[in-house]
Amino acid sequence: MILEPMLIVELALMGTCAGFLAGLLGIGGGMIMVPFMAFILTAKGFPEAYIFKMAVATSLGTICFTSLSSVWAHHKRGAVLWPAVKLLAPGILVGSLLGAQIAVAIPGKALSILFAVFVAFSATQMFLNRKPQATRVLPKGLGMFGMGNVIGLLSSLVGAGGAFVSVPFMTWCNVKIHQAVATSAALGFPIAFAGTLGYIWAGHNLQDMPNGVFGYLYVPGLVIISLASICTAPLGARTAHRMDIRPLKKAFAVVLYILAAYFLFR
Repeated sequence: MILEPMLIVELALMGTCAGFLAGLLGIGGGMIMVPFMAFILTAKGFPEAYIFKMAVATSLGTICFTSLSSVWAHHKRGAVLWPAVKLLAPGILVGSLLGAQIAVAIPGKALSILFAVFVAFSATQMFLNRKPQATRVLPKGLGMFGMGNVIGLLSSLVGAGGAFVSVPFMTWCNVKIHQAVATSAALGFPIAFAGTLGYIWAGHNLQDMPNGVFGYLYVPGLVIISLASICTAPLGARTAHRMDIRPLKKAFAVVLYILAAYFLFR
């Protein structure tokens, strides 16, 4: 399969920007990759009914790789709460697999509206810089399994890494913010891995799909975006330590509002 040079450039540019912004602002790559992947697939004439689901599946696939790079950096600093990861991961795997099956059963337009609501909510949290007040401790056993279900389900539906749920949850439970972010990074892999498998399985019988598509996963996009984002995410993280990113977060929140409006009214 030979890709057009312009398509390679577009995918690499998207991965570069998504990786840098993820490292700089601490956001999930899905908020960047899903809408722009949908733009690219639309321009290339992919089946309209499958475009948004393919964008979500491909976003989850790239998170498999970027999360490994991120969690290693956090682990070296001793910030990952591995006992919490072990308790949340089983529920996340179940929720992510279930979320993928629900997503492919939902009409593409309805799924894009759900994504728009998620982006608008995330933009509001980012704009207000709102942090939940810590009031309790992490639950045990079934409580963590159930929370893992919720994190995995929502993340798989919208193609995100789960930080938009797991970080507020952990800080609410008196986990320090840097440990919450690091632990969320560790949770990104099981979320993305199970969700990607779910989308591949759900789309394995699709007919008349273009070359390079495996289930709902667009493989060329997965490879190029992953390589680019892995290279630029560390640069974004280093930049974040040298500047005040609060004004930048507010400006980026405005961009997210525009993207949410586009998906609501397209």
